[in-house]
Amino acid sequence: MAITMTAAAEQHVVKHLQNRTKGIGVRLGVRTTGCSGLSYVLEFVDYTAAEDQVFDCGDVVLVIDPKSLIYLDGTELDYVKEGLNEGFEFKNPNVKDECGCGESFHV
Repeated sequence: MAITMTAAAEQHVVKHLQNRTKGIGVRLGVRTTGCSGLSYVLEFVDYTAAEDQVFDCGDVVLVIDPKSLIYLDGTELDYVKEGLNEGFEFKNPNVKDECGCGESFHV
């Protein structure tokens, strides 16, 4: 099982961790919500739990809880700037369908 980050995503996280002055990376997970069933959760992480899966991504780590990992295996986390819009993009090969607003998905 593997989760990866692009260089753009890594640089964005590193910049925010430096501004924050603490933390080791980000936690990526899923929660039940929205019209399609699941949505992504992304938050800074200061420490890992024993059951967490930790993926080294250059200068940061990507932390995934075991329940989310089955939905996220193979996902690439990217940071994209397009015109005035910017944000994280999840390239998840497990997604079967997404809702029209793009806030949730199902596998």
